Amino acid sequence: MMAGTDPSDSNPAPGMGAPGKILVSACLLGANVRYNAIPCGAVAPILAQWLGEGRVVPVCPEVAGGLPTPRPAAEISGGDGRRVWLGQARVMTTAGDDVSRAFQAGAQAALALVRSHGIRIAVLKARSPSCGNAQIYDGSFSATRIDGMGVTAALLAEHGVAVFNEDELEQADALLRRLERG
Repeated sequence: MMAGTDPSDSNPAPGMGAPGKILVSACLLGANVRYNAIPCGAVAPILAQWLGEGRVVPVCPEVAGGLPTPRPAAEISGGDGRRVWLGQARVMTTAGDDVSRAFQAGAQAALALVRSHGIRIAVLKARSPSCGNAQIYDGSFSATRIDGMGVTAALLAEHGVAVFNEDELEQADALLRRLERG
């Protein structure tokens, strides 16, 4: 169990209603929330379909945690998001500011959305210090990637949410359909 989580509430999110909701990084939906205020590009067809079906619950954990747009780039120093929750790593900006608490607050806000909507699937921004689900940057600001999860992705995974990134939309959609078939 990660530090900062409620051990009495570690069960997966409740079953999905109809239609099943999906937590999606707001930047992947075209919202101007990225650290550098540069949009991600066009909304992917699967995301557009889910939007049309009323499935999407958007979130930007960094903005939800109180950080502005634009903001200094940040990376996890000393590990990944799991280690941030354990107090063994920190989220640092290029200016040297520790923004770990804001990242944790944003992750808690994302978890609150998951709980309130019965969400079991999230599609989050790849390689983000908040949202990365498989790789993140190593904290050196040298574009070096390491295996690991961001702060929000780690918390959601700890609570039973299947976390995908924008390159795994087909897998996320396949899981959604399987869950809905029962």
